Amino acid sequence: MTDSTLGAVSATAITNTRVFDGHSLSAPTTVVVQPDGRIGDVSADAVVVGAAVVNAEGTVLLPGLIDCHMHLKGRESLETLATYGVTTGLDMATWPASQFQSLRGLRGVADFRTAGMAATSQGSTHSRIPTYPDVALVDSPDKAERFVEVQVADGVDYIKIIADLPGPTQDVLDALVAAAHARGLKVIAHAALYEAVRMSLAAGADMITHAPLDRALDDATAETMLAQGTVFIPTLTMMKGIAANLTAAGVPGVSYAHAHESTRAMHAAGVPVLAGTDAHIGSFGESMHDEDAYIGLLERAMPPYGESMHDELALLVDAGLSTAEALRAATSTAAHAFSLDDRGAITPGLRADLVLVDGDPLTDIAAARRVLRVWCGGIEV
Repeated sequence: MTDSTLGAVSATAITNTRVFDGHSLSAPTTVVVQPDGRIGDVSADAVVVGAAVVNAEGTVLLPGLIDCHMHLKGRESLETLATYGVTTGLDMATWPASQFQSLRGLRGVADFRTAGMAATSQGSTHSRIPTYPDVALVDSPDKAERFVEVQVADGVDYIKIIADLPGPTQDVLDALVAAAHARGLKVIAHAALYEAVRMSLAAGADMITHAPLDRALDDATAETMLAQGTVFIPTLTMMKGIAANLTAAGVPGVSYAHAHESTRAMHAAGVPVLAGTDAHIGSFGESMHDEDAYIGLLERAMPPYGESMHDELALLVDAGLSTAEALRAATSTAAHAFSLDDRGAITPGLRADLVLVDGDPLTDIAAARRVLRVWCGGIEV
C-alpha cells in the first residue's frame, strides 16, 4: 500500500492464500509484505500489527513473473507488464543508452535488466533497421572489444549478439563472447535458424533465444547445450507469429512445428527452458523499402507486453512442460539463469514481487491469466 507519490509504504498482510513454492501449492497461509518492499513472514499464523490486510481467500499467490525476452519502450511498457503480473522484464535491445538509463530505479512498475544494443554486422536483417547504431555493427573480431567496452560503460547487464544469416562470421561471434566473458557478462544469442544456433553454441553463448523455424534442434544440439550449461529461451509466441506471417507471404521452408519440437526436445533432454515473449510495440523506425519487407513481417508478429507472457506459458505447456515447470520457467528458473538472486520465489527476505490470481494454475495454466492484484517491490500496482 502506498501514498499517491509512492513514497510511503506500510506493511501488508496477504491472508488465506495458497502459495506456489515452485512445485506445489501450500495450505492457506499469510504472506507479509514489509515496508522495505521485501517479503517478511510466510506462515499461517503470521501477524503484523497495523498492517493493511488483504483477505485473499480462494486465491493463489505466485512470485512475480519474469519475461526473459522483451524490448523496452519507455515507462509505459513497464507499467503494462506489471498489470499482467510480469514484475521483471529482461530487455534484449534498446538504444540509445539514455533510454534505458532514464528508466532505472522506477518504483511501482516492473523492474528490468538490459542488453543495451545488440551486436550484428553489415548486411544482416537487423542492420537494415533505421537508426541502428554503427558501434553495434561488428564486422571483424577486432571490433568486438570496442563494442563490449561501450556496452559496459553504458551499464548493461549482459550482452546480446544477433547470429543472423547472413550476419556475423564465426570468428566475430567467438570474439564477442570472449570479450563479454572476460568482463563477467553472460551472452544471449539471437538464433532463429538451425545453423545460427550451431554457430552460437560454437562461440560459447550462455543462452539461445528463439527456436529455429527452418529445422528442429536435434539430440546432438541438446547434448552440446547440456555439456555447456546453455539455457534455451524459445519465444514460442513470437516464433508462432513469425511462422504464420512468413507462410502467408509465401516464404518456403519455415514452420512453427520446428520451434515446438525444439522446445519439447530440449526440455526432455534436461536443457533449462525459460519463458520469454519478445514483447515489443511500435515499429523499428521509418517506413521500410520493398527489400525490407521481411522486417515488416517481423513487426506484425510482435507480441503485446504482459498479455503475451500468458500465451507463452500455455505454449510451453503445449510443448511438454508441466504447469509447475512452465511457472518456474517464468520465476525461479529464470531468476537463477540471470543471477537475479533477490526474486523468483516467495521467500522471506526476497523482493515482494507478487501476483495474486483467481484459480489454480497448476491445474490449468490459464488461471495465471486471471490476475487480481500485483505487487512490484512491495508496491501494489
